[in-house]
Amino acid sequence: MGITSVRIRANLSERLDKTAARLHRSKSSVINQAVEEFLDHEQQEQQRWQETLEALDSVRNGRITSGTAVHAWLKSWGTDKELPTPATGQE
Repeated sequence: MGITSVRIRANLSERLDKTAARLHRSKSSVINQAVEEFLDHEQQEQQRWQETLEALDSVRNGRITSGTAVHAWLKSWGTDKELPTPATGQE
């Protein structure tokens, strides 16, 4: 396990002390959890951004499906006549 030194503002330090005490955990444990959750969140945001760029590229290249086709498909879910997934480029 690596060791990193971090300067924490006084108000955060107080909150950290109180939270660690309330949870009966070490400050190090609370900090590790907070950093892990932050990094996971940032990774998800980066993935969403990449997916957004890919979606925009699909639109630019005409790979779209009409809202009407998607709505019809969704309405068919769970019925005896469930429709296949709409094809890209379907109008």
